[in-house]
Amino acid sequence: MSAADTMLLPVMEHFYTIQGEGYYQGRAAYFVRLGGCDVGCPWCDVKESWDAEAHPKMSVAEIVDAVAEAGALICVITGGEPLMYDLTALTAALRAKGIRSHIETSGAYPARGEFDWITVSPKRYKPPVASILPLASELKVVINHRNDFRWAEQYAAQVSPVCKLYLSPEWEQEEEMVPMVIEYVKEHQQWEISLQIHKYLNVP
Repeated sequence: MSAADTMLLPVMEHFYTIQGEGYYQGRAAYFVRLGGCDVGCPWCDVKESWDAEAHPKMSVAEIVDAVAEAGALICVITGGEPLMYDLTALTAALRAKGIRSHIETSGAYPARGEFDWITVSPKRYKPPVASILPLASELKVVINHRNDFRWAEQYAAQVSPVCKLYLSPEWEQEEEMVPMVIEYVKEHQQWEISLQIHKYLNVP
């Protein structure tokens, strides 16, 4: 076992489910939720992930074994804010097993790792670093207020032409935000709507 395999990461939870959002919505995926976040979104639904010290540490080898044993072809690394950590060893070990590495990040830190899909969901509380935006496979902006549309367009202008653009109504404000997002997408057809279908299906 190499030193990279023994690298430890704080893991709040890990489970095999379906991807509930974005381009890979509905696809089977193994989620690894890393502990630790300093972005501090007030509407975050996993605030318990923020304190890295509150969660047990797993080695890269243990994480990859869990993903492989489930038979998953996609591993989604999320958080918390997963790019607080250098994920080079984890993504290399997943790739060696033929497993795709997807990451869900606010973009507040540079990308360290070999990722097959990068979802950047920018937050006002700690904006993305400029280096990650051109790497984004999809840009997913949570819409919590009508002013968020203008803010979303600022980031859409900084990603690559092939980046997928998604607007996601904030779950707690869904009744108000969904009609607003629908009208915006009808008028700005470069965007698509991303709903959190895992919450409708009542799966993790």
